[in-house]
Amino acid sequence: MLNKPIPLAIGAILLWASLATLGSLTRSLPPFFVVGASLCIGSLLSAHRARDWRVPPLTWLVGVYGLFGYHFLLFFAFRLAPALEANLLNYLWPLLMVMLSPLLRPGTRLTRRHVIGGVLGFVGAGLIVTGGKLALSQQYLPGYLLAISAAVVWSSFSLLLGRLPTFSGSAMGGFCLASGLLSLLCHALFEPAAQATASQWATLVLLGLGPMGGAFFLWERALRLGDPRQIGSLSYSTPLLSTLLLTASGQGRLTPLAAVAILLILGGALLGTLPDKRAAVPQAQ
Repeated sequence: MLNKPIPLAIGAILLWASLATLGSLTRSLPPFFVVGASLCIGSLLSAHRARDWRVPPLTWLVGVYGLFGYHFLLFFAFRLAPALEANLLNYLWPLLMVMLSPLLRPGTRLTRRHVIGGVLGFVGAGLIVTGGKLALSQQYLPGYLLAISAAVVWSSFSLLLGRLPTFSGSAMGGFCLASGLLSLLCHALFEPAAQATASQWATLVLLGLGPMGGAFFLWERALRLGDPRQIGSLSYSTPLLSTLLLTASGQGRLTPLAAVAILLILGGALLGTLPDKRAAVPQAQ
């Protein structure tokens, strides 16, 4: 499994699906504090191999650009725009992964199947995220732009992972620590002081081990080995799985609209993940 990109990507997606359920248990805490603490805890997953955190400056820059830049832009988008619309625009990142692949991963090409699969997945994710209710307003334009920027950052970061010189996956721990410390700095600058309970600290540990830590290690490995067009199409299952988990935990419910979204997401994922025999993805050098 460690050398099979699709199972690795599925592992990351499954962990990210738990983010909403776990995050609901820390709702009373400032967002930058939650991200900062979770990322710092996540860094401990490879602390025993901290020597592998020594990577070239450009690799460090890309790592912090992805982990910190994405969360910084997304959280400010939530401050400046309604959460539903901002989250929908944020879920452009799987589609952007598919569409930007030929630019950032030489040797890949887009087919009609990839484009249709990406669009179907985005429509399905949009139905899940918004519940079919969407009201874009010009007054929230700065927030919308920040959400789109977050999507660009995460998609480009994901694609750049396959372009960087070879480095140990353990270095993701260093990226998590640096990004976590920057997030805690943002907490100190922009948010009131956090007062977490013992149960909330336990949740922060789970976040750090799972969707805000362990998932990034799996994602890095998947993107260095796999086809970003396939992985991008598969990623639209994240909001779907998140909704199913919320429903199972009693914090959400399924609707007929969600059933339509499930069909769209599964159809898009099937189209986008079928192997392309005529175009192989070059491995990182």
